[in-house]
Amino acid sequence: MGDRTAKIERKTNETDILIELNLDGEGHYDLDTGVGFFDHMLAHLSKHSKCDLTVKCKGDLEVDAHHSVEDIGIALGECLCKALGDKKGIARYGSSSLPMEDALANIALDLSGRAFCVYNAEFRTERIGDFDIELIEEFLRSFTNAGKFNLHVNVSYGKNSHHIAEGIFKAIGQALGAAVKYVGGDIPSTKGVL
Repeated sequence: MGDRTAKIERKTNETDILIELNLDGEGHYDLDTGVGFFDHMLAHLSKHSKCDLTVKCKGDLEVDAHHSVEDIGIALGECLCKALGDKKGIARYGSSSLPMEDALANIALDLSGRAFCVYNAEFRTERIGDFDIELIEEFLRSFTNAGKFNLHVNVSYGKNSHHIAEGIFKAIGQALGAAVKYVGGDIPSTKGVL
């Protein structure tokens, strides 16, 4: 199986990011993105995937959180690809149907080597605190594109925006944890490569 850890450093004129990922961790996290609500969501992703995650970001928050959230998605996707290596022995697929009080989030993902994001979630508010809800989809699209995997997010219902968002990230964590799990010795594809 080998060491399934990765470290990515990404620096642009808008953000300075460090991400460390351990696919065989225990769900420990050390997060400082400068965006409190986003740290809260990434904590759920780490905890429920059982992947250890460190994210440090210094971004142009004087503009808004967009660049930080989007670039963290890119760097985390790159980190996931690096940690997975040739994907030999992984389960590949993961799904979760997760209730979060009034909300139900349904997630399915495939670590296929091909990027695709389906996002069906409706919120009753435009912000959660000072966090722009549009950034959830931006993050997930960046994460899937750089991580080269399929992600389907379907929220069946929900009233409270915080609960909907939290359900999404917890369910993605559970699905990701199942997909990266080491279950055998071969590449899980008839193509022989992912």
